[in-house]
Amino acid sequence: MKKDTNIQRPVIYQLLPRLYTNYCPDPVPNGPIYRNGSGKLNLITPTVLDHIRSLGVTHVWYTGVIEHAHDADYTRYGIPRDNPHIVKGRAGSPYAISDYYDIDPDIAQDVPARMREFEQLVERTHAAGLKAIIDFVPNHVARQYRSDARPAGVRDLGADDNTDLFFSPANNYYYIPRQQFAPVGVDLGSGDDAYVEFPARATGNDCFTAFPTAADWYETVKLNYGWDPGDNSRHFRPEPDTWHKMLDILMFWASKGIDGLRCDMVHMVPVEFWHWAIPQVKAKYPHLIFIAEIYDVALYRPYLDYGHFDYLYDKVTLYDTLRGIQTSNVSAARLTSCWQTVEDIAPHMLNFLENHDEQRYASPQYAGRADTVLPSLVVDIAMPGGAMMIYMGQEIGEPGRDAEGFSGADGRTTIFDYWSLDTLRRDLDHGTCSGRLLTPDETRLRRLYARVLTLLNREPAINHGRFFDLMYVNYQNPAFDPHRRYAFMRATADATLLIVVNFADTDAPDNRVYIPAHAFEILGTPQRAYRATDLLSGRTQRITLAADTAVAVPVGAHSAAILRFSHPSAK
Repeated sequence: MKKDTNIQRPVIYQLLPRLYTNYCPDPVPNGPIYRNGSGKLNLITPTVLDHIRSLGVTHVWYTGVIEHAHDADYTRYGIPRDNPHIVKGRAGSPYAISDYYDIDPDIAQDVPARMREFEQLVERTHAAGLKAIIDFVPNHVARQYRSDARPAGVRDLGADDNTDLFFSPANNYYYIPRQQFAPVGVDLGSGDDAYVEFPARATGNDCFTAFPTAADWYETVKLNYGWDPGDNSRHFRPEPDTWHKMLDILMFWASKGIDGLRCDMVHMVPVEFWHWAIPQVKAKYPHLIFIAEIYDVALYRPYLDYGHFDYLYDKVTLYDTLRGIQTSNVSAARLTSCWQTVEDIAPHMLNFLENHDEQRYASPQYAGRADTVLPSLVVDIAMPGGAMMIYMGQEIGEPGRDAEGFSGADGRTTIFDYWSLDTLRRDLDHGTCSGRLLTPDETRLRRLYARVLTLLNREPAINHGRFFDLMYVNYQNPAFDPHRRYAFMRATADATLLIVVNFADTDAPDNRVYIPAHAFEILGTPQRAYRATDLLSGRTQRITLAADTAVAVPVGAHSAAILRFSHPSAK
């Protein structure tokens, strides 16, 4: 029997429990939790997890499970209340952490048992054949951070700081001595209700002043890892106190049985910290994967090679290019530079079309309709890469048209408001996942996502095959538009794929693609006649592959073809 050389590549489904299983039928903008409700961890049942897994998903990223600043009142459970004037929205940002050692009470059915509910969710996730990822937010915390759940012997962040100093390697925060925190354009309240911070601390987006603006991350405080922004000096020996406290937090969550950590804004934390911390975590939990949110291509390789991350967001190359093709008439030929930029590190790239930071694909601010997604989706899944991610509701065309409150009508799904999404309510159907409430278009789209996503780990040529870009030989091909179409090949010893996508609004019935002799040499594909199968439509046709001969590949508007040519190698 031939050995299967496929390596499982992560297909990640991102969801916010607060939103995902919230079945409130009529949320109101800026509504409190007692009006709009909140999704719960316990409602992510085996049925729901099987529903997610049926898309070809391997990992679930549970976003916003660690306790963060919010407006809801849980003082009856011994949880201090956050001052609402320093919380963005009623639900708050999941990235303004208020206790690194606790689960957010909003998503618990039994608040005192919230950690056990999370542990049971991890157990259910594994029982469903899936792996669990959560966030690690290393760069900043909520303004009123305080941990009432920290283990015995753990000192709280800032507890031992010298607040008279702007910078000290021993401090956890940066201070603006003798100045009160006064963000511009933000109402901090008055009287006993006011939020008062003296001395002011630096804001999370490297804003080292007492006067951040409303556009800054004013609800957060920057953590100090030993870098002095005053003179750009670095003080890493001995390791700063913040390093040890954050390593302890990493170890705490790794012990909960999770399988990965998506690390927020890693390039705002010195790479030296990651070099020190990740190997220590992996020495005890070798299965754990670390995913970096990073937006500086120049830092990709240092954060992989020296920082020890497993996967990096490919936002500024592939995502931005695909979005530009869809919205700004960027040439599809630009996709060639995407893989060239990351060719040597492609197995470490994480591709996506949506996440909580970005506008929805089907939103008016992006594509405006969900049924044009196939070319982008095929490129994301079939180009050389490491992992793929989709965002809750993307697979049924969530349009992001709600004006939920603080978030506004910005094409995104809010992370700041208590809200529920009509698409998700109908898809989950109170946990039955019956499908009966979806429209025919939504059902078709979900099936399309499942068909494409499963190819990543089902089709060896996509999973780990050799790659050949066909654009350079088709620029002057009159039967191929290089600005609205993209063509490439993937191959193993057993099969070759010819992949063509069409971003145009019009069909391309006469589309033809030339394959150079060099492609056959690189891919090891025999030149002969084949019965080719389109992995998307299932249709078969007779096609001859030969050097410098045009291959007819009709492709519809906003569509794609993945033609598979089988040539079994000698056993």
